[in-house]
Amino acid sequence: MRDQLEYWSVVSVRAVARRLPEGLVRAWGAMLGLMFYAIDRPHRRVTLANLEQCFPNRPAHERRAIARATFSHFGQVLLKLLTFSALTPEQMIERAEYEGDEGVRLAYATGKGVLFFTGHFGFWELQALAHAVKLRPIGVLARTLDNAPLNELLERMRSKTGNSVIYRQGAVRRVLKLLAAGEGVALLIDQHLHSPDAIWVNFFRRPAATTSTLAAIALRTGAVVIPVFALPLPGGRYRFIYEAPVEPPAPDSPDAIREFTQRCTDVLEMHVRKHPELWLWMHRRWRDSPMPETPGMFPKAKDEEK
Repeated sequence: MRDQLEYWSVVSVRAVARRLPEGLVRAWGAMLGLMFYAIDRPHRRVTLANLEQCFPNRPAHERRAIARATFSHFGQVLLKLLTFSALTPEQMIERAEYEGDEGVRLAYATGKGVLFFTGHFGFWELQALAHAVKLRPIGVLARTLDNAPLNELLERMRSKTGNSVIYRQGAVRRVLKLLAAGEGVALLIDQHLHSPDAIWVNFFRRPAATTSTLAAIALRTGAVVIPVFALPLPGGRYRFIYEAPVEPPAPDSPDAIREFTQRCTDVLEMHVRKHPELWLWMHRRWRDSPMPETPGMFPKAKDEEK
């Protein structure tokens, strides 16, 4: 019953939001986010603690303003996904500015596939949708929601423009298949991990358990690694940025996976420092102490493990 209630609540919100002007959708999302800032004390405390650790020289009132802006932003992220996914491809193009997309075409031309990465930053979900319209469909790595009906709805939205959603079970095999075909795969690299493929790198000068999957697959396949970031623009438009590819470490590097992961994390940190209000500060990114030896492991497909 709870799953159905959540599902129909989202469906109802989507039905209303799709009929509202862009300004009202933005205001509704901001209000929703600020409401959670007011009532969600645990996540508010995590947000303020993270900001204090990462921006110790900023006054407390500035950190509180960033925290409020962060909650406001993620309220908008939710509603914008519901409305943007309902647009036609032509309408998506009208609302988008693409920066660096020519470099993506060059990356595809190598024939080794492209790995796109970002974090819970800006409007990352919308960039994946718009990428398929402007360039070509990609595989999107995602975690399955506990609410099955809601997960099905989210998958339909994510695949609206032709993208495929790749869940953890059998993910490596599907990713390798797409890259071998010269296609692209997108993933997030900013969540804390407990899994065996976690590797410790510095994020805001603090050790953070980070997925090594991106670097491991890139080193194994030779796929081009491109950072992507989606920024809001006035009038309900977006700038979808494709950075220059992250260069892999030297082949003889003694710790290539960690070095590559650190380089990718540094690019993400650069954008978060520029626009801190657009990142997910309410996530407990630095929750554990680093272990002395966490080299990261390439996750094997099931057949390879046998």
